[in-house]
Amino acid sequence: MALKWLKRFLGGLVVLAIVAALVWALRPQPVAVDLAILDRGPMEVTIDEEGIARIRDVFKVSAPITGRVERLPVDVGDVVVADRTVIAVIHPLQPSLLDVRTRSELQAAADAARAAVTLAEAQVMSAETNIRVKRADLERAKALASNATISVSAFEKITADVETAEAHLKEMEAARDLRRSELASAEARLIGPEAGRNSGESVSVFAPTDGTVLDLLSESEQVVLSGGALLEIGDPSNLEVVVHLLSSDAVVVPPEASARIDGWGGPEIAARLNRIDPAAYTKVSALGIEEQRVDAVFDIVDPHDQWQRLGHAFRVMVHIPTWRSDDALRLPLGALFRHGEAWHVFKVVDGAAVLAPVSLGHRNSRFAEVLEGLAPGDAVVLHPSDRVVAGVAVETRAME
Repeated sequence: MALKWLKRFLGGLVVLAIVAALVWALRPQPVAVDLAILDRGPMEVTIDEEGIARIRDVFKVSAPITGRVERLPVDVGDVVVADRTVIAVIHPLQPSLLDVRTRSELQAAADAARAAVTLAEAQVMSAETNIRVKRADLERAKALASNATISVSAFEKITADVETAEAHLKEMEAARDLRRSELASAEARLIGPEAGRNSGESVSVFAPTDGTVLDLLSESEQVVLSGGALLEIGDPSNLEVVVHLLSSDAVVVPPEASARIDGWGGPEIAARLNRIDPAAYTKVSALGIEEQRVDAVFDIVDPHDQWQRLGHAFRVMVHIPTWRSDDALRLPLGALFRHGEAWHVFKVVDGAAVLAPVSLGHRNSRFAEVLEGLAPGDAVVLHPSDRVVAGVAVETRAME
């Protein structure tokens, strides 16, 4: 009998253990969550935008004349001195090639000009002969006039004939010189590229200012027109940063606002607002949305030694503070969610989640300022899942 009762007792214990295990397994388990504890501390709201570092004054040097520019004697990064460093040498253009018909036409024009010169020289010779005859007549008339053999009117006529002959000679000489110039012009039009590529004078272009060569816009030897771009020169130590702000952000930036610049691969740099352009422009974002943007220009205030590796057209990140508090009640943004028309959080009270509405002030990329609804030291659930509801038991997630 004792053995029978012992077996019943042990069987009852087993049944009780199984029932207890089932009850334990089926009871609601606390939801593992990440918690954040509210505290007071410094908080800052900034406008964060990409910016471009650029040299304040970039000089684009252009060709002063049309010609053939040699391969530029400078390279990117070379230091140049104003009015001393030669940055380009320009030669005259070579004559163009002549096709058969054009050369024949120009040759005929040259032959005609040569014949005109021959005619003009013959006319000069005729005028010289005529003036010698007239001068001889004048000498005889002078001898006769001294003896009163000829009349005064006859002597005056011979004198006038000499003057007319001298004027005619000058006219013929001028015509001869004109024909010779026309011949030279016609022969010059026959000159082709065979005359030589280095014939004629060249023009040296000097650096307009002290600085560094930033870009070669016409590196190799080529023909350039007057005003054609050759290269860019600037002072790398004279940088500014331009930021394309949304027009709605630009209006809240205070005058002479301070800014922090980072994201360029070096240390953080301090800057100060120089100006915000008075006119905005339309820019299409990466999502295809038209935005009104306005350029804000910042001066770098830190010493050049701290940002000497920052160069022209480098991409940077600019952080412009618009509000700051040294004693704000900070709530991580990951704890917030919309419930109805208001912001709410799950506050942890005695191990359970409690739905709590909150009134918010300023916000940045990490925190929101709490005005009402929470107090320092309160614990809130970060990134609550759909398992977290009002009244559910929660526990801190174990660190893996």
